[in-house]
This record gives sequence, structure tokens and C-alpha cells, in this order.
Amino acid sequence: MLGNNPTSLVYPDPIDIETKTQSSVAHFIKKMKKNKGAVVGAMILLFFIITSAFAPFIAPYPVNEMKFEDSLQGPSMAHWLGTDEFGRDIWTRMLYGGRVSLLMGLFAVTLSGTIGVILGVLAGYYRKLDIYIMQFIDILMTFPSLLMAIAIVAVLGVGLTNAMIAVAISVVPSFVRVVRGSVLSIRETEYVEASKAIGVKDWKIICKHILPNVASPIIILATLEFGSSILSAAALSFLGLGAQPPNPEWGALVFVGKSFLSQAWWMTLFPGLAIMLVVLGFNLLGDGLRDALDPRSK
Repeated sequence: MLGNNPTSLVYPDPIDIETKTQSSVAHFIKKMKKNKGAVVGAMILLFFIITSAFAPFIAPYPVNEMKFEDSLQGPSMAHWLGTDEFGRDIWTRMLYGGRVSLLMGLFAVTLSGTIGVILGVLAGYYRKLDIYIMQFIDILMTFPSLLMAIAIVAVLGVGLTNAMIAVAISVVPSFVRVVRGSVLSIRETEYVEASKAIGVKDWKIICKHILPNVASPIIILATLEFGSSILSAAALSFLGLGAQPPNPEWGALVFVGKSFLSQAWWMTLFPGLAIMLVVLGFNLLGDGLRDALDPRSK
């Protein structure tokens, strides 16, 4: 019996909470280290992020410097990955192209994640809105994501910014469905029902109980969609709908290189390899996060 004395109430010990938090973080790090695929994926991504971020300091040549006397030279000590039809260094352009490709993926995932989480929470928490939001999402999902992105660019116009917006919109349905499914199960839990019963406002319930519990699937999905967004953005640039010359985006580099495939295979191979490795890195890391953040595996 606690009696009527308020001081007799037992509150959680802050030290215990801190210990449990540290234990959870340590468990997460331990599981990530054990997952060799996640470690490899993280190392791949770390390499491309560092080289892209420090491209101005790493690149041996100016990104758009043309030397026609060096055009279509193969890989050598002077030009590690060869040169293009204008004598520009491929390694330099790939470093700067990584910045464009990674930023396109980051923008697309951030925008689509924000919109998707908002719509998913509204659809899962408010039954009256659910049918309207999901009907709209179902319509969007009838189109393949790349086809939808192409249609959006056709409406908005060709360009880097419009390509990022198009890719972001095409990814929104994935976030909405994942978040909605999680919210539907969480809103039926006892602590949410108890919060409603004592008059807690909806926005407080969403911020305090709903969002923290859907964070894990959002993080996992965002990691996986990051790679998909980069691939979609590269596809748009390859089709001439995304980054425009002289922007050295990876998809655009592959597009230019295909015209010289028989003469200069390196113009296509190395940018394509970079796209493949980055997408692989995000997929491996996403799989590792899914295993580490899965409550059933603890």
C-alpha cells in the first residue's frame, strides 16, 4: 500500500533509465558489428560519402577543365579512370558526381519521408481520413515508381530540382503504407487507449506514443529507399530528364559514355559501378538495421 502520502509514490530511477538506454545502444552496436553485410555496406557508403564531401580537396583536376589533346585516354597514372571526349578527368567528375547523386537521394528521401510519415500517421490514427488517403495512395501505386517519376518530370520540366521532386513523390506511397500499418497496431494498445480516456490531446499522443514507436521501421525504410532513390535519379539523368550537362551526375556520365562504349568503355563502366556499389551499400546497411532494430531478435 502506498497510502495517501505523495512522497511514498515510486518513480522510475533516472539511473535505471540511463542504464537501460546504454544497454539498448550497446546491444544495437553489437548486433550491427556481428552483421558482416551491414559492416561492408557501411564501409562502402563511408568511402563514397567522404570522397564526395571532400571532392574539391581530393580531385586532381578542375571538374570541367577540358584538354582536347587528352580526350578518350584510358586509365593511367595521370588519369586513374581515364578521360572523356573533352579530355576531362573521369575520376574528378565521379567525385563531384557523387555529391550530386547523394544529395539527390538525400533530398528525395527527406521530402518523401516527411510527407509519407504525416499522411501515414493521419491515415492510421484517424479512421475518417484513412479511406481518402489510402485511396489516393492506391492510385499512386498503380504506376511503377520510375514511370511516375518520368510523368512528373514531363509535367514539371526537365532539370535537377524537378527530378528530385519527381523521385520523392514516387517514393511517398512506400512510407505511407509502412507508417500507417504501424500506427494501426499502436493506436489499439492499452497505453494509447488510457491516454485518450484521461483526455490527452491527440497531437500529444502522436508525438509521445505513436512516433517513437514507428521510428524503427521509418529508419529502415529510409535507408533502403535511399539507394532506390539514387538509382531512380540516375535513371532519369540517363534518360536526359535529370541532371543536365555539364553537371557530373553519375547517371548523366553513363548516358554520355554509352555513345563511346566501343572506344572508351571506362566512361560507362566506372560511373555505373559507383551507382551499383552505393545502392548495394544502402541495401546491406538497411538489412542490418532491420535485423538490429527488430524487437523479436532481442
